[in-house]
Amino acid sequence: MPKSNERTQDPVELQQRFRDVIAAGLRVAAPGIIQAVDYEKQTCTVQLAIRERLNFNGTLEWVEIPLLLDVPFFIYSGGGYCMTLPIQKDDDCLVVFGDNCMDAWWQSGGIQNQIERRRHDLSDGFAIVGFRSQPNVIKNYSPNTAQLRNASGSAYIEIAGDNINIVSANTTIDGRSFLGHTHGGVQSGGSNTGGVT
Repeated sequence: MPKSNERTQDPVELQQRFRDVIAAGLRVAAPGIIQAVDYEKQTCTVQLAIRERLNFNGTLEWVEIPLLLDVPFFIYSGGGYCMTLPIQKDDDCLVVFGDNCMDAWWQSGGIQNQIERRRHDLSDGFAIVGFRSQPNVIKNYSPNTAQLRNASGSAYIEIAGDNINIVSANTTIDGRSFLGHTHGGVQSGGSNTGGVT
């Protein structure tokens, strides 16, 4: 059996240890759980959902990664339009870590120089909200139509082929009930009302 000092000098063993050290500090993407949301800055605080196993003086322990602060969250947008969603505490997300320090871009927009030289760092995460763990999957997911819906499925706007369906307990347009509205100044009779103007 080789002695410990002989084993640590083995080039293959050294190379593997070197790769492990680099990989331990390199971040690409990880699932997370939203802890708080700042709608003014459009950032969130995220707790990564996977613990890290670290060596403390020869003892391996599972530890939670510190909270990620001021993580920009994804807003589906383009061409002057956007869709906003009420991101809430405990929503699942995926945090993707950038190749470079993103601080200057985040503060000023446009093309910027890096303030710090870092790569795939915990400080450079972007939260994509919507990925879900199995206990949080959407019930009654529609496989054949496009829906904008609440999670329970009790209210939705749906595009199904050439049809648009709106399902709601109380559909309102400009604050007025669509299904239960009435028109004043109309006398009963056998004629139909005029078209919508």
